[in-house]
Amino acid sequence: MVHSAAKDVDAYLTEVPDERRDALTELRQLCRRELTGFTEVMAYGMPAYERDGVAEIAFASQKQYVSFYLIRSDVREAFTERLATQDMGKGCLRFRKVQSMDFTLLRDLLRATATRPGTVC
Repeated sequence: MVHSAAKDVDAYLTEVPDERRDALTELRQLCRRELTGFTEVMAYGMPAYERDGVAEIAFASQKQYVSFYLIRSDVREAFTERLATQDMGKGCLRFRKVQSMDFTLLRDLLRATATRPGTVC
């Protein structure tokens, strides 16, 4: 599933492959817990978390991996060292296996995002 037509995140999670559902549900719970003041929406066919109408975090179940979109460049720069060993594009952290999802790193990225607004790429 690259692009979903789901109307909300609950519906989105019912569409993901069974082997990814628990990990994505855990990621959603982490986002909801750490991103206080953000609104959970569906944007571009994936769950996203907006502050003041601007998406700063999103995730998706792609064909070959789970993607975590870290849209804030300042947060990416602050975590350069920790992200260096990850499969990371410009703003997308990719997990080819759900077992490799580093929920401690993800939590820290979410906390840094929630701390203050910043520029999105």
